[in-house]
This record gives sequence, structure tokens and C-alpha cells, in this order.
Amino acid sequence: MTYIPKINDYVVWNRGYNGADEGWIYFVDEEYVTIETGVKPRPLCECSNKGQRHKMIHTLLVCYNHQWKDLTYIKNRESIYELS
Repeated sequence: MTYIPKINDYVVWNRGYNGADEGWIYFVDEEYVTIETGVKPRPLCECSNKGQRHKMIHTLLVCYNHQWKDLTYIKNRESIYELS
């Protein structure tokens, strides 16, 4: 059975010679998904003091649908607000 990625799934992407990356599925589309591999607080600056909505910097990888065969499902979470 072929794995179909869903938001909030934790996956390992085996990229062969280029190694492996792991993280949470952050966005899903028919053509690609994004995998969140890191999050860190946005540094304070003039811009962040003006009611900026995004308080974190997210590192995302793009994985196209022909590469989904290289994804291994590990677990999922109910919400992005769960700590794990």
C-alpha cells in the first residue's frame, strides 16, 4: 500500500546518497508536501515589534509526489500545538 502524506504526520524522507531528513508534514497538495525540519524563534527587530503575525522561523523541505515513495510514516499528532 502506498503512503499518502497528511498534515501532522511525522515522516523520515530517505533521499539515498543525500542522506535522510525527518520532520512533520506541514502542508499537503496534490503535487508536493512540505516537511518541517526545524523551528526557531524569530529575532527581535523593528519588523517584529509591529504586530507581526509570525513569531517563529520554520525550516521546510519540499517533497514532490514522485518522491513520496521515499517517505516512511513514523507517527502523527492531533495538533501542531502538541509537544513531541
